[in-house]
Amino acid sequence: MQTVALSAFKGKKHVVLYFYPRDGTPGCTLVTTDFSDHEDQFGKHDCVVMGVSRDDCLTHADFRDRHGVTIALLSDTEGDVCRKYGVLQQKEDEGGARRECLVRSTFIVDKKGVLRHVAYGVNPRGHAAEVYDLIKRLRS
Repeated sequence: MQTVALSAFKGKKHVVLYFYPRDGTPGCTLVTTDFSDHEDQFGKHDCVVMGVSRDDCLTHADFRDRHGVTIALLSDTEGDVCRKYGVLQQKEDEGGARRECLVRSTFIVDKKGVLRHVAYGVNPRGHAAEVYDLIKRLRS
């Protein structure tokens, strides 16, 4: 329930910022618990992992408690951050109505604040391990 700025990590930590559609869905649960289960490994490489969705803080808290999630889950209910990162796409349903959908995406920012990796439309299965391999290659 507090504001998080990536600038707070500059010079201190690498940041994995991953965007996911919704708390509690199978893919979102898989990727979030996988990142959470390996939080210590990321930490050994001076890296913090944060998940972002448009769910509110109370939904995040329930999701976190239900699945033992330890990483930070950030709420972007208005979609402002999602739009800045380009992870919202307009989709048309069968009736022709358009709505915004969040595309599962991951961004890696190094300690210098440089965006080092971007992946859109990621597959949740094995994603945390793929990201960890990329983090291990970053120089401190």
